[in-house]
Amino acid sequence: MTAALFSRGKGRRAATAACAVALGLIALSACDKPTPLATVTVGSSTVTAEASKGCFGDGKNLGSGTFKKCLSAKPADIVKVGAGDKVRIGVDPEIAESTWGLIANNPVMAEPSKETYRSFDSDTLFAQQNPQTGQTTMSKSVTVTVAQLGDGTQGVKGIWRFKLERDS
Repeated sequence: MTAALFSRGKGRRAATAACAVALGLIALSACDKPTPLATVTVGSSTVTAEASKGCFGDGKNLGSGTFKKCLSAKPADIVKVGAGDKVRIGVDPEIAESTWGLIANNPVMAEPSKETYRSFDSDTLFAQQNPQTGQTTMSKSVTVTVAQLGDGTQGVKGIWRFKLERDS
């Protein structure tokens, strides 16, 4: 009799373990797949982020409505930048393979890049030109947008946003 109870207890434990594994797999399947990463480094300070929530097309272009929403999303990370600092932007190879661009107050890169790393003068990123007078002023903060470019001449596959603040 004890052997029968013991083996029944073993079966219950195995069934419980199997249920726990199944529930764990279901929970994992509900999670979002991680996106490629973009990194901003200024001096010894580094911030790495995934694409903004809902702003990664996993190889497909974002729709225009999603794209506009992603461009207005508030960046989660803030990086302090001193006058004259170099701002280094790094992207995962997956982003670089399809090309990427950087937008601050204005487009910063003349051509899309297939490199995984680019360096920029902070003055370039914070410069804001008045379209009427042509006069350039320096912003106190700027939102930097890394955009994984889509196929063809139009489209964006992903958006990563960082806020840079001038360190006075």
